[in-house]
Amino acid sequence: MVRLENDGVWVTLKETIAAHHEEVFACLTTEAGLIRWFPVACQVELRTGGQMKLAFDAKFRRPLTIPILEYHEDGRVSWGWYPGIGDEMVPIHWTVTPEVEQGARVIHRHGPFRNDTEHLIELANDAESWRWYMCNLRTVLEARVDMRHERPL
Repeated sequence: MVRLENDGVWVTLKETIAAHHEEVFACLTTEAGLIRWFPVACQVELRTGGQMKLAFDAKFRRPLTIPILEYHEDGRVSWGWYPGIGDEMVPIHWTVTPEVEQGARVIHRHGPFRNDTEHLIELANDAESWRWYMCNLRTVLEARVDMRHERPL
């Protein structure tokens, strides 16, 4: 869902995953969890004000370092994200809550983006990638299949 709010344009993606909410949250906050579905290697300093170093190759040739803007043990974490518009950071707010039958509800809220053509195009590109990665998170946790190997982005 994309909405124009007072501070800019926001995209919200939601996914229900048939896995315990603590396991899902660990996939957003721990090295072992993150490499299951997103980067192939990483280092995490898990605290508000900490950082994550994400590598999309095992040798850390060009890691992406992003700040952890907020971390709450109750299932909320915010990352600083650079969607490709210069050096502008656009936060991602993740919330993981218990859902029916031991499952989890994941909400990915990304923004605010500026309401101009360049930024809206970047929002659309970024949202498409995040939708794929959220599907991969669900597939990894539910079917134990990593789409990065089966059907890369």
